[in-house]
Amino acid sequence: MRTITCDAVIVGAGPAGSMAAKFCAQGGMDVILLEKKAEIGAPLRCAEGVSKSWLDEVGIKPEASWVRADMKGAIIKSTKGTSYQLDESKAGNEVGYVLERHLFDKALARDAANAGAKIMMRTACTGIIREGGKIVGIKAKSMGEEIEIRAKVVVAADGYESQVARWAGIDTNLKLSDIDSCIQYRMCNIDVAPDYCEFVIGSAAPGGYIWVFPKGEKIANVGIGVAGQLCTGKADAKMYLDKWIAEDPRFKNGQILEIMGGFVSTCPGLDSAVDDNIVLVGDAARIIDPITGGGICHACRTGMYAGKVLSECNKTGDFSKKALQPYEKLWRDRMEDKLFRNWMAKEKLATLDDETIDELIKLIKTSDIKNVTVYNLLKAIKEKFPQVVEGFEDLI
Repeated sequence: MRTITCDAVIVGAGPAGSMAAKFCAQGGMDVILLEKKAEIGAPLRCAEGVSKSWLDEVGIKPEASWVRADMKGAIIKSTKGTSYQLDESKAGNEVGYVLERHLFDKALARDAANAGAKIMMRTACTGIIREGGKIVGIKAKSMGEEIEIRAKVVVAADGYESQVARWAGIDTNLKLSDIDSCIQYRMCNIDVAPDYCEFVIGSAAPGGYIWVFPKGEKIANVGIGVAGQLCTGKADAKMYLDKWIAEDPRFKNGQILEIMGGFVSTCPGLDSAVDDNIVLVGDAARIIDPITGGGICHACRTGMYAGKVLSECNKTGDFSKKALQPYEKLWRDRMEDKLFRNWMAKEKLATLDDETIDELIKLIKTSDIKNVTVYNLLKAIKEKFPQVVEGFEDLI
């Protein structure tokens, strides 16, 4: 069996994996980045919406190739019809882009390669290699060939279904209430605002929301997430989305060009995202915004943090769980409180009826909120509907 050696092997060339590879390589490490598919970024498994606020933080410059649409704002609607429109004057950098996600992912992988990382396509990790109880690399199948990749550290960037973490003995199990079932259509010939993202909250999408993300004239990603514990049939997400589309006259002539389905974790991250000689990043570490299901910015941040910490560990040769704690501190200091707060808010919102949600949107609409963020929305809600934030008031 062919054996390859390197400093770090990174499993998964999504945003988290590519960012980890880039910063490891910039730090002088010999890095191999694995991608099991034939194309980075495809097939699509993303709604493709991101805010702008975090791009500078991780050193990503917007490129015309992957910015499909620059949004002016967002529209939040209740199932009962009350809507609130906000634009950049109120939302600032929280207003964002709709991506061509497959091109975005390829751009990040290109940056990793430019930094010195080696990319191996059609290479799937098939197991962890341990010697004397210590992780020393992975087994993989590359273009049909069984290989071993020996490395000082393994980075699990293999997404929601992360097998690498489980093989390494890390518990990534989720409660049904911390899973959203999602489906999305790319639709054409529809009559939606071309520069406003739309979110619909309430019984039309139990425990989640419906989104409409424009991708050009009369084209948009139209999708739904439904809380796992509220799914009672075999295809609840599709049933709810089809019903909502059928009842909205804007979609009467719409046609579906693409269908994407999957699951999203909505928990506030794992208790530990590291162990001896292994680091979990992005979706593999369950580091996703529980209230929105958005994970691209979290993936990029955690990938960057991991790459920087691993570069320092490489100088001493120590990749123990203790030596990897600076990674835990970086992502938790930056994101953990917000993730926990949004997880609590998600849990509460799943219990609210349409009338209460409608009243919440009316409240937000009439409140003098200068900068519309989840935090500031919760502050306004706390004053009139304290029961919604019961249990996490200290985070608001």
